Amino acid sequence: MSVRHLPLIAALFATPALAADPALSQTIQQNYQSKLAGLFDHFHRNPELSFMEVNTAARLAKELRELGYTVSEHVGGTGVVAILKNGPGPTVMMRADMDGLPVEEKSGLPNASTVKMKDREGNLFPVMHACGHDVHMTSLIGTAQIMAATRSKWSGTLMLIGQPAEERVGGAEAMMKDHVWERFGKPDYALALHVLSDIEAGKLVVVDDAAWSGSDFVDITVHGIGAHGAFPHMGKDPIVIGSEIVLALQTIISREKAPREAGVITVGSFHGGTKNNIIGDRAELQLTVRSESAETRKLMLDAIKRVAVNTARAAGVPEDKLPEVKYGPSTPPTLNDAALAQRVRTAFAKHFGNGIFMDGYKRLHMGAEDFPYFTQEPYIPSVYFAVGGTPKAALDAQKKGGAPVPSNHSPLFKAEAETAIRTGVEATVTALYDLMKKK
Repeated sequence: MSVRHLPLIAALFATPALAADPALSQTIQQNYQSKLAGLFDHFHRNPELSFMEVNTAARLAKELRELGYTVSEHVGGTGVVAILKNGPGPTVMMRADMDGLPVEEKSGLPNASTVKMKDREGNLFPVMHACGHDVHMTSLIGTAQIMAATRSKWSGTLMLIGQPAEERVGGAEAMMKDHVWERFGKPDYALALHVLSDIEAGKLVVVDDAAWSGSDFVDITVHGIGAHGAFPHMGKDPIVIGSEIVLALQTIISREKAPREAGVITVGSFHGGTKNNIIGDRAELQLTVRSESAETRKLMLDAIKRVAVNTARAAGVPEDKLPEVKYGPSTPPTLNDAALAQRVRTAFAKHFGNGIFMDGYKRLHMGAEDFPYFTQEPYIPSVYFAVGGTPKAALDAQKKGGAPVPSNHSPLFKAEAETAIRTGVEATVTALYDLMKKK
């Protein structure tokens, strides 16, 4: 896969580290103690599933409205848009996602979620903020506090978005289909952040290229010919054919995709058969496909269909029973605008000092995001940066063979909330001050 690391431009090494603005840091600390800590506790204890963030969205809207923002609710379902106009200048959007995950929390935290909730299909699940969206929402409100209180330091229009259903890769698209830019104005710049467990708390990462990968869901229905399990020659076994497809798909990664191009094909679900001694006539495969360029995405999606169909042909499946390949929800890669990323990173370095960056960080995963639906068409220069969520001691212990740090989406996930939120607020405000400089 492509090497993804923190690009540190030469300018960052040209001057000694500068201290963060003590007044801003102190204000954020006071705001955290007086308001944000309790707000984070509320969000963490009360997660809601994708497209069902009714109470979460209402609380987010209430907090922003009380700060003087013009707030619109029910955008794209449960989405929230808050606007603060402060004279001439660019419109800058900052997004926070709101949904929790169908995961039972086992973090051991005193405010661990005990919520259970039925999803839109009626299935009952325990729910937790296993990806840090509670941190993101609290940081958004912390940013709103500072920006509303310091209007003399910036000029333009600030747009804050509470987005539903990031985890199901649909909320950003739903808001766009609800004409968010036509209704509220198209931003000149767009920002977002994510707390990550593999980054040290209090550190930031800003890349020039792909902050997140693109994702496609693919479903393959393998048709066979049913028979008795003791008479396999009388049928065409879809489980055997499906198994061959699963293995053959990996040759796309190892033998068709260029080695330095990022790409993943994972079969996450395989269902077939009903009983020990029956060869069924159907098997279902569900795939996730990850990529970071349009060319690699097309190569993999085309090859998946070719492999599935021709593996069945090789097994003697009749032409009218060849596999069906259906392409489901997808999201493109989250590609930072390189020039804007360098500008934001320079602003961070001037404010915090070079030590704010997690030196040598490499993104080894291919997690995906639906943020590009906001920024891809029409194109909006954007930066999606990462905020550390795990204490340095825990990461150091892991490197020495100690307890592994739970990843995002783990039932054990727990962010160092205060550090992550305060860093997220201060970084966002710093970027906004730079992009909305008063002339």
